[in-house]
This record gives sequence, structure tokens and C-alpha cells, in this order.
Amino acid sequence: MSGRLLGSFIVITALISGGLIYWIQLYAFYDEVSAEDGIRMTNLVTGQPEIVLYDSFQGIDADSSPLRYRGCFSTTMSLAMLTETFEPYEEATPLTAPGWFDCFDAVQIGADIEQGTALAFLGERNIKDGVDRVVAIYPDGRGFAWHQLNEKYSE
Repeated sequence: MSGRLLGSFIVITALISGGLIYWIQLYAFYDEVSAEDGIRMTNLVTGQPEIVLYDSFQGIDADSSPLRYRGCFSTTMSLAMLTETFEPYEEATPLTAPGWFDCFDAVQIGADIEQGTALAFLGERNIKDGVDRVVAIYPDGRGFAWHQLNEKYSE
């Protein structure tokens, strides 16, 4: 009888711990953020980040890692104007967002960048040490932003 009780206690403890770890990873550290400083992209000529026109921003971030930033927005700026004004970003690779942040589909965004359906731009270089903010824009004005490791950590 005591073996069955001990086994039940271990299984229940493991299930509760697993559920808690799952919740912590997907929900606990994320906070909604606003774009109070604006969506910025790096100008080709000056090399300085500039605020671009945007609206309908949704964003999340976490203090636990600089790579947890994700943002979704829309812009009225055309791709032609953006490509003439802002620095493109080679090797743009969006990281997946938690499933509950459904406006950001990293797999689709990454595939669209590879196919040329969306264009990636440098938002801000070294927004955190060794981390760049990358912005992808679609022809219809949908925009997505995320943080990605830069060349400092790519070797």
C-alpha cells in the first residue's frame, strides 16, 4: 500500500512540475509591450535608426532573454520607398513566438523572406549586446519585428 501511495505521489508531483515548467516557459516571462519609441529602421545613408510610419502595433518581450522580442504592425510606406531608404538585412531568421501570440508566424515569415515575398531590413544594430532588431515588411504593409543574434555570436 505504501509503495502505491509513494508512486502516486511521484507521478502527481511530476505532472504538476511539468505543467508549471510549461506555463513558465510560455507565459510567465512575457509581457506585452508598446512601440512607445516607435518602429525604427536603419537609414542607408546615415546608418542611424529612424522611426517609420506604423500603426496597429502588438508586441511581446521578456527580461529573461533579449531574443524574446516579437512585434506585429502595419505601415503605409511602400516597399519601393523602404528599399531605397533603409538597410536590408541579410540572413534574417525569425524565431518562433509562443502559440498564444498568433499574429507572429515565424515559419511563414521566414519562408516569405526566402522567396522574396517579404523583405527584411535592419531595425537597429546591437539593440542589446550582440543582438539586432530585424524588421520584415510585406507589400500589403504588414510588418513584423524580432531580435536576432548578429555576427558577434554567429561564429
